Amino acid sequence: MDVVVPIPQSAGQATLGETIVEARRLLEQAGIESAEQEALWIVEHVLRLPAHYVVTDRERLLSPAELMAAKELVKRRAGREPLQYILGTQEFCGLEFHVNQAVLIPRPETELLVEYVAQRIPAERQAIIVDVCTGSGCIAVAIARQRPRARVIATDLSNPSLAVARQNAARYEICEHITWLEGDLLGALAGQELEGQVDVIVSNPPYIAEVNWATLQPEVRLFEPRGALVAGPQGTELHERLLQEAGRYLSPGGALIMEIGAGQARTMRRIVEQIPCYRFHRLVCDEAGLERVVIVERVGT
Repeated sequence: MDVVVPIPQSAGQATLGETIVEARRLLEQAGIESAEQEALWIVEHVLRLPAHYVVTDRERLLSPAELMAAKELVKRRAGREPLQYILGTQEFCGLEFHVNQAVLIPRPETELLVEYVAQRIPAERQAIIVDVCTGSGCIAVAIARQRPRARVIATDLSNPSLAVARQNAARYEICEHITWLEGDLLGALAGQELEGQVDVIVSNPPYIAEVNWATLQPEVRLFEPRGALVAGPQGTELHERLLQEAGRYLSPGGALIMEIGAGQARTMRRIVEQIPCYRFHRLVCDEAGLERVVIVERVGT
């Protein structure tokens, strides 16, 4: 085990190894479970070094500016700010996405939405796909890259979120493949003349019940946008609104694919059964075995 050597305060100097050890100690004290790995990532980010250099070049002396930058990022993480916001990126579907506090941090389980959209839309097919509550744009961008013949439309109520999403689309040079619309759920489609023409509506809407907000981890509760997480007293309010609005736009046989929270599948099935134009098609569980995605189909001609 490494000996904990505090970063020298007066001299303003420390070696790479000393900085990593101290960063790990501070993160452990703050209750960060992956303190050692995150300390490495923070130092890699500050020094802009490949991981193997951080491991092998432990005697390198950091400049005062480098040391100050490392201390600042460690302080932010010890305050439970998510590492993704500190480093500014998060991986999703094999792509790196810019994230900040205007958008929800993409989660691995949300990749299921992209997977099931791709299953319904063959690569060679021209289709219309709408991503509702796009946030960082991770779903829309991933789909647009996988299905370049599709017309992808992404909506969000938040203008700052759409700015992040556009930045991510520009990074992968697919801006021309995605239409960005600001508005509340499918209200953003008003005037687009898409009634009865949309093949898939996909969404990771807010689904946390208000009563559960206080129980969330500090990283979520203190830093991620509440509006992207909390739906209302039940947690399924936005799903129900999407179901009510989507019938107008989905083509016959078209699908509404939504992420849900654990324990919400029964409620979702009951809501779907009360709306005549839908049939409950499938419930998908994530790798942890939790209910994660519901797929509902539009019936009729």
